[in-house]
Amino acid sequence: MGILKGRLRIAGLVAGMAAGAAVLPDDAIAQGSCSAAASQAASQSGGQVLSVTTAQQGGRTVCIVTVLVPGRDGGRPRRVTLTIPQ
Repeated sequence: MGILKGRLRIAGLVAGMAAGAAVLPDDAIAQGSCSAAASQAASQSGGQVLSVTTAQQGGRTVCIVTVLVPGRDGGRPRRVTLTIPQ
């Protein structure tokens, strides 16, 4: 997967963060660790990583990343939880 395509998918994820939770497609983070995925999600959203954990979902290992995203127009920041397949 090209770097631009990966960045566009992350940008689409960040744009959809208003719902409070999101799931990245399997190939969005190619062979990356949870810390790398968390760093990328935080930098793309302009947010701050609050926590990173791993979990099993449907027999697969996923990264659970919680990011504090700045509020719109000076509003309260939002806590967003992302599920990122490894």
